[in-house]
Amino acid sequence: MRADLEIIREWIRPGSRVIDLGCGEGELLAHLIKEKQVSGYGIEIHPDNITACIEKGVSVIEKDIDDGLSGIRSDSFDTVVMSHALQTMHRPDQIVEEMLRIGKECIVTFPNFAHWRARGYLALKGRMPVSKFLSYTWYNTPNIHFFTFKDFEELCVERNIYIVDRTVVDHEHKHRWWIRLWPNMLGEIAIYRITR
Repeated sequence: MRADLEIIREWIRPGSRVIDLGCGEGELLAHLIKEKQVSGYGIEIHPDNITACIEKGVSVIEKDIDDGLSGIRSDSFDTVVMSHALQTMHRPDQIVEEMLRIGKECIVTFPNFAHWRARGYLALKGRMPVSKFLSYTWYNTPNIHFFTFKDFEELCVERNIYIVDRTVVDHEHKHRWWIRLWPNMLGEIAIYRITR
């Protein structure tokens, strides 16, 4: 399992109700169901990923998250997870609000577009960055909102969202002691736990 998913796993209580938005192939949910006896399901739009979820025994609903989560009752889940998908949403601010409506706590991960490699690539090459954690070219990227840790934290302040925890990792999804020195410049991926 990816190292960032291990961090998310640590933040989720055993036996809790979890929904994973943009669950991919269901790796996190399959692990949580087995190891932490959680209940819940994923939401995914890509047919191949949906098939992979079903093969893993993960309940999944085919849905475009950009269409909203109005079909889900408020406070239905203990934890709402969205890993590496918020930057692909048309209105990430509204998605965060919806996540907080349907769950008591939310875990969000996203790439930091202020990382020194992204800044340097753009400054030196004059082109949109392509790297291990930003592996798409400008014309085929699913990322439509380029934001930073500071941008996300500003959104939280504006919307009265409480940041319970934040972890910053590198492109291998690992903690490095030096990232703490200057997280917005040195951290490539953010993992936030938020609530109201």
